[in-house]
Amino acid sequence: MINDDHVALLEVRGITKAFAGVQALKGVNLTVRRGEVHCVLGQNGAGKSTLIKTLSGVHAPDAGEIVWQGEEITISHPIAALDLGIATMYQELDVVDGLTIAENIFLGHERSTGGMLRVGEANRLTRELLSRLGHGDIPPTTEVGQLSAANKQIVSMARALSRDTKLIIMDEPSAVLDSGEVKNLFRVIRDLTAQGIAVVYISHRLEEIRQIGDRISVIKDGRSTASGLSVADTSTPELIRLMTGRDVANVFPPASPIAVNAPVLLEVDDLSLRGAFSSVSFTVRAGEIVGLAGLVGSGRSEILETIFGARKATSGTVSVAGRTLPAGSVDAAVRAGMGFSPEERKSQGLLLDEPLFKNVTLSTFGRFARGGVLNERAERDAAREQIAALELRPGDPDRPARTLSGGNQQKILLARWLVHGTTVLLLDEPTRGVDVGARAEIYTLVRRLAAAGTAIVVVSSEIEEVLGLSDRVLVIGDGEVLTTTNASDIDEPGVLDLVLKGSAA
Repeated sequence: MINDDHVALLEVRGITKAFAGVQALKGVNLTVRRGEVHCVLGQNGAGKSTLIKTLSGVHAPDAGEIVWQGEEITISHPIAALDLGIATMYQELDVVDGLTIAENIFLGHERSTGGMLRVGEANRLTRELLSRLGHGDIPPTTEVGQLSAANKQIVSMARALSRDTKLIIMDEPSAVLDSGEVKNLFRVIRDLTAQGIAVVYISHRLEEIRQIGDRISVIKDGRSTASGLSVADTSTPELIRLMTGRDVANVFPPASPIAVNAPVLLEVDDLSLRGAFSSVSFTVRAGEIVGLAGLVGSGRSEILETIFGARKATSGTVSVAGRTLPAGSVDAAVRAGMGFSPEERKSQGLLLDEPLFKNVTLSTFGRFARGGVLNERAERDAAREQIAALELRPGDPDRPARTLSGGNQQKILLARWLVHGTTVLLLDEPTRGVDVGARAEIYTLVRRLAAAGTAIVVVSSEIEEVLGLSDRVLVIGDGEVLTTTNASDIDEPGVLDLVLKGSAA
């Protein structure tokens, strides 16, 4: 529901913000109406996070105006934003696992009298809020740590609604959700907008914006390149051009032909992990990309982790270039020439507070050590070579990994295995949280690696990505390989049909 009141709920006019001489926002404009879903697009590093934190009271703008319900305001603190009716759901959900749902919802504004908590009242109000969001079956006394990521988001929304919220800012809310959970999220959002609440929705997934958005604003390099475009009237190529400054005609680069006599570099034979998957067999030749397609929970990630030795297989074998690896040994896999980019790159793949060059050389320290002492100059030189080859931005090898965008953090992991001389590369969700421009760059890099002879296995929640990037595809359902086929011989509906039939069997 879009309310066309003459006075907008929120107006942002020419906001600027700099940090230590780096201009994060150079003039951003945004107008949000009551009861609409207003999508904000931009590549990683475009300034979206800074804008969110400015509206949430975390940062004060250097210049520009914020107008709330027709009056110019200053948001000096996050509590001030909440008092105005502006609530923010960050990508990294800020719920406390050890507290109950009710305790999380009223954290910071507890229901109390004379210093005594009114637990019963908090639980009653929590049930009402959860029911409002279509989740009245979840007990308010449940510890949040026991909830799924989707239900943690519901708790975060309920906390926003526990105040007189008029605007909810959602930063990549679907990043950890499966397709069913995304549909439920959209239902909740539409229920909220029907009540007159506005939603600012930030996502890299253009197909989501088509489904949920009413209007779109685009930020590039800290500046607004479009403000308030109609979702229905704006084409995807135009959105990509506004985000990147260029036309991205073919997101998936063409595949290079695989040599007829290309050797098998990875062989997975009857591999099983009790409770996760069973009897998985496939091979990958030099220069080939094999994708694992399926729904969240199908066992795809567990298959990759077991191949890499991060999980110990119950049965079956993994061989690299004809050599069988011991089960459950990451060290043996790395020594054999295997690399792995995990799904959660921040928590599982990167040392966020270490410099870029240390992250790049993490799996190759032995090459740079002499007499037990690391040669940091040699590390930096090796890192610089890959920084240039992969076009990491910014290219300072001493910059902490935490400060890079999602796309460039993913490139760090690719650089790590390039330095190592990897011949078999496992990629789990290689473009999660990565914008469309950076995605195209990563796809090109993956194809380039394959063309150079690397054997690659790709897992992604986006079936279109698996099909577009792979030469062959294994469709996975409930821990089993349902079929193996050329990527060109199957489409997304075909994959889903196989998976759903497999689940019903």
